[in-house]
Amino acid sequence: MLDAASNGDVRSLFHRYPGNPILTSSLWPYPVNAVFNPGATEFQGETLLLVRVEDLRGFSHLTVAKSKDGKTNWRISPGPTLQPDDGFQEEQYGLEDPRIVYLSEEGKYAITYVSFSGESPLISLAMTEDFNSFHRVGSLLPPEDKDACLFPRRFKDRFVLIHRPIIRSEAHIWMCFSPDLRHWGDHRVVIARRARWWDCHKVGLGTQPIETPDGWLIIYHGVRVAASGSLYRVGLALLDLEEPWKVMCRCDQWVLSPTTAYEQVGDVPGVVFPTGAVLDRNSNQLRIYYGAADKVVALATADLGEIIDFLKECRL
Repeated sequence: MLDAASNGDVRSLFHRYPGNPILTSSLWPYPVNAVFNPGATEFQGETLLLVRVEDLRGFSHLTVAKSKDGKTNWRISPGPTLQPDDGFQEEQYGLEDPRIVYLSEEGKYAITYVSFSGESPLISLAMTEDFNSFHRVGSLLPPEDKDACLFPRRFKDRFVLIHRPIIRSEAHIWMCFSPDLRHWGDHRVVIARRARWWDCHKVGLGTQPIETPDGWLIIYHGVRVAASGSLYRVGLALLDLEEPWKVMCRCDQWVLSPTTAYEQVGDVPGVVFPTGAVLDRNSNQLRIYYGAADKVVALATADLGEIIDFLKECRL
């Protein structure tokens, strides 16, 4: 089994699934160019992925794939699950990079995704109970914005959104707050890019925030532009459990980087881009679903306790 340490990454926190990639365009029931960057959740006793699918025009939509073990025997919907709606102008050029959380007080799954109107991406929100029918809330914040997800519960009577706007040409991870999922304010930077580090050019949310007894685990991507192009690697941070705008610790080193053939060869080489996670509460195994080289879906696993122990050794 390939693990993080054997590929130049820190320790052995993340282990690549030996059957990677787990989803490819050749498995799709209709013609597509690429499948990648899936949101992930547990639904009706199975792992459900909402996969970004790029069609042969270069536009993206979202399609459900399900598996009983979250690794094999994926059942893929015969057609797109969530695709651009003519009633929402911001979706005219596609839907990308979903993150999924279950909002218990709403009794619904909240899906944040990137929608495109013209050249500028923005964050949109849709709600569902069954992943068959969806209620679009619409766009949440002005463009340019990406890499967003709600926290699964309120804090001090407010919903919290983590996102990545581009402001003053800077690409940090921000947080904002809302009483009703429509009106957002109290914006603040939470995780900043670090000059000259491996995450010096951009940082953005990876998977949905993961609640642990020690805090909210944030798996994020960091970008460094090299002579050969942009390198997308994965980092970790831990946010306070009741005041998630407070960063308790953040790792210095990346924990997963593009080293395998399927992470290096694709439409955009040199990319590992996590967008979904599922935690097995019995084994404490965390499954991370990520896009590799903007072409396929891959899986890495880790022990949640080992991740938290590692983070506690890190400084801010």
